[in-house]
Amino acid sequence: MSDQHSHQSVMPQPARQQASEAAQYVQRHFQPIPQVGLILGSGLGGLAESVSDATVIPYSDIPHFPEVTVAGHSGHLILGQLGGVHVAVLQGRFHLYEGYSPAQVVLPTRTLRQLGAEILIVTNAAGGLDPAQHAGDLMLVKDHIGLPTMTGLSPLQGPNDDQLGPRFPAMAGAYDADLRAKARTIAHHRGIELKEGVYAMVTGPTFETPAEVRFLRAIGADAVGMSTVPEVIAARHLGMRVLAFSCLTNIALGEEDVIPSESGHADVLAVAVQAGYKLAALITGVLESISS
Repeated sequence: MSDQHSHQSVMPQPARQQASEAAQYVQRHFQPIPQVGLILGSGLGGLAESVSDATVIPYSDIPHFPEVTVAGHSGHLILGQLGGVHVAVLQGRFHLYEGYSPAQVVLPTRTLRQLGAEILIVTNAAGGLDPAQHAGDLMLVKDHIGLPTMTGLSPLQGPNDDQLGPRFPAMAGAYDADLRAKARTIAHHRGIELKEGVYAMVTGPTFETPAEVRFLRAIGADAVGMSTVPEVIAARHLGMRVLAFSCLTNIALGEEDVIPSESGHADVLAVAVQAGYKLAALITGVLESISS
């Protein structure tokens, strides 16, 4: 066997092995198989408090998990029941801007799949790009534009591990149509206004310049944030069904003379926490419809 071929068979192993070792550690503390995995974004961790019969595992105890460095991300894996479904909730996530590799960013997603989760529900705090939007609005993600993942920071870079998924996974229909329909129905029944749009990912950690905001609007984005896309790519590679929500914490209009508040991230967290109550009701309703 040539060096090239042996290199290709050896290289992918760590991704699957790390997720497997992380999952094995979790399974020693929680036996039921979670049907749904949830990733909660900045300021949106409150939903985890609704999990019943909860087993709480700090990320710092889980093999290979990176360290959470961002305010608003508490860094716990919470396992239990929500909406009648066994769930595994990631309270806090990892970002490229923290210096983590794309593979490290998606390790928790791969761990959820190793635990048995077939559905991934992702939330994020995002900036709205449409003047008709308001801070505190919820947006159902129907598609994404992953600027970092398009330009060299995909979690699937490197040799493919066929045991995880195909070399060239399709991203059309990445956001499951049936799950989105459930979310719209639940929102209607509960009187929650739910917009729908395209989420654009940038690397951050800077907020966008006015010119960047105008660029993002021009290419069809309705909201912008610094997460979500790598996890969705990894989940689809693993064959998971995906549902995603953005909490619009501020509206970026791309006007040169409007100087945003210097409090920045603190404002984002405050709005996300308020909107989080609506989002928690919505996600709980979706889980109830899945369980029935």
